[in-house]
Amino acid sequence: TPLIFVFFLTLLLLFLALFPGAFNCCMKISEEIPKGILRRVERFEIQKADGLCHLEAVILHMKGKKFCVNPRNRKVRKMMKKMKHKIHRSKSHVRKQRRTRITKQKEQKQ
Repeated sequence: TPLIFVFFLTLLLLFLALFPGAFNCCMKISEEIPKGILRRVERFEIQKADGLCHLEAVILHMKGKKFCVNPRNRKVRKMMKKMKHKIHRSKSHVRKQRRTRITKQKEQKQ
C-alpha cells in the first residue's frame, strides 16, 4: 500500500503542476454586488467557461480578496468599462507629459 500511496501522490503533484489554475476557478457567482465593493476593485479578470473552469465569471480583486460575479451584471460591465478607460487614459497622459518634457529639453539646448 505505501507504493500505491506514493503513486497517487505523484499523480496529484503532476496534475497540480500541469493545471495550476484548476483550483482557482470560480465555482459560484454572485448575481448582485454592492456599489461599495465595486468602488474598491483594484483589478479584474474574466474567467471563460472553457478548459478547466466551467463557469463564465468576472473575478474582482481587492486587497487580498476576490469576488466572483456574473459577467452579465450591468453594474459590473459599467465598472469594467470605466476601469479600462482609466487605464487607457492614464497611459496616454503619461506619454504626453514625457513628450512635452523632452521637447522642452531640446528647446533649452538650442
